[in-house]
Amino acid sequence: MSGSFEGFSGRHREGLISAISAGFFFVVVGAIFLTTPNLFDKILNFFEDFEIVSVPNVSNVTLPAPALPFTHRVVYGVVEQFCLVWGLFQIVILALRFVARSPWKKKAESGSNIVFWLGASFLIRTFLLEMTRLRLITGMTRWFVFWSAIIMLIGVSLIVKAMILVAASIKY
Repeated sequence: MSGSFEGFSGRHREGLISAISAGFFFVVVGAIFLTTPNLFDKILNFFEDFEIVSVPNVSNVTLPAPALPFTHRVVYGVVEQFCLVWGLFQIVILALRFVARSPWKKKAESGSNIVFWLGASFLIRTFLLEMTRLRLITGMTRWFVFWSAIIMLIGVSLIVKAMILVAASIKY
């Protein structure tokens, strides 16, 4: 496969990888909508359920959240599936970046994406889907803990990206 990339400039190779990513994104989203009955209605119901609520255990802080977060299992499941598939696809993209001899900045971005998307899938399973399975009364607390964990995951992803870039810049 590396021989097929040789005839292309670096810019064209990156454009090809971007086109593959965009195409795969649309295939995944289309497949999810095709295989999940009434998904559009369930997504609308999810957003219609939002209201401004007090953050549990924090005084004077209100944020938007679903009034009944444990009633949206299908939406959480679909988002978890997307995150898992997209995270696994990012592994393929990282491999393509090595074959195409992409710059380390692009490889680091792919590594960071792998951490974020697979981590988000794990967090959705742990906090949101488990909440709905157990029908936890503390769903509102878990909703906000989930978003706190997502913010931390963004930080971890950025650290991974920085570590890859630092490792790539070290001359042996």
